[in-house]
Amino acid sequence: MALRQGRPDWGARKLAVLLAREGLELPAATVHRILSRRGLVRVEDRHAPALRRFEREEPNQLWQMDFKSPKGWGQPVGPLSVIDDRSRYAITLFQTGTTRAEAVREQLVQAFTGCGVPQAMLMDHGTPWWNGASAGGWTQLTVWLMKQGVRLYLSGVRHPQTQGKVERFHGSLEKARRLRGLPEPDLRQRWLDDFRQDYNHVRPHEALDMQTPASLWQPSPQPYAPEPPPWPYPEGAEVHRLEKTGQLTLQGRRWQVAGALASEPVRLIRVDQRILVLYRNTLVRELDLVLQGSTSVEPCKTKYFL
Repeated sequence: MALRQGRPDWGARKLAVLLAREGLELPAATVHRILSRRGLVRVEDRHAPALRRFEREEPNQLWQMDFKSPKGWGQPVGPLSVIDDRSRYAITLFQTGTTRAEAVREQLVQAFTGCGVPQAMLMDHGTPWWNGASAGGWTQLTVWLMKQGVRLYLSGVRHPQTQGKVERFHGSLEKARRLRGLPEPDLRQRWLDDFRQDYNHVRPHEALDMQTPASLWQPSPQPYAPEPPPWPYPEGAEVHRLEKTGQLTLQGRRWQVAGALASEPVRLIRVDQRILVLYRNTLVRELDLVLQGSTSVEPCKTKYFL
């Protein structure tokens, strides 16, 4: 009962694991019966287990990032969360109070510095990693991530299940907020830090066979580079530097490529009457010299070239 009072958002299986760590072996069913007798089991807190889970094989192959809903937080946006896909380890949990790219980048710098850089990241079609008013949705934050060697994925529109790990984490966070309550605003980041510590190192995770995320996670071997080196385009490649407007001047005409790539070098690959414009090894835009038109490509839906 003392464990339940301290963690009212935990169910019988998790409490049974904590009891076992203290030397008291009790079946989860027994713990559930005790909670039921005390009126501490609510129908709305029960949830069906996922029928099938998709996850990466190793930690840091993919991180999922999203903002929690602001409901109940008294802020324009909820906390920013970054979760490792394989281990469910919470890399970042911070109340930025804004979706501005500068605030998100500051948290990612801290995450990359302390935890290394992941191979890929998955986000939704939201600010600041997506800009609906920009061709292809490119933003300065996505370009900065690419310079760190991070491959980008965007979830399907209106398909939050694509980001199931971070959504499930937000469900646990919301339940804790509702049942434990939040302190005064100036103490809430400390509350989030304590929740993250508890979630990573104490709370057993059912999807991990009741292991903790921290027991399966390890830092990425890829270090953070504050000043990443220039991308080595292949020898002999046709390389042009975009203008400050993100435009490419070619054969007396200006083609809009992507504003977020202002002043960046791009590679051109000529295929018949088309020109493929690549940033690093990522296809950004396709130019049609016959129809004098162009097609933009999202950073997550692009083709990669050697």
